Amino acid sequence: MAKRYTDEFRRDAVRMATTSGLTRPQLSSDLGGGLSTLNKWVQQHQHDDLMSGPHEDVEKENTRLRKEVRLLREEREVLKKAAIFFAGQSR
Repeated sequence: MAKRYTDEFRRDAVRMATTSGLTRPQLSSDLGGGLSTLNKWVQQHQHDDLMSGPHEDVEKENTRLRKEVRLLREEREVLKKAAIFFAGQSR
């Protein structure tokens, strides 16, 4: 008997197939489905807006990444100032 997948699972699989950088054989194996099934889903949904609708996990990840970027920028500024200070000390 064929497996039944939810529409949400199919959309997520297509999104991963088009954005993750994994090969389709690798992704289909990771998801526990067939390569031909994944290829069919990608073909059927290639023009869908896969990011529409509520994606709380994406919003949380964006918030986390914004914090990380802010921290990295602050660290970079401290390192720039330290480099300038120590370059002046060695003259």
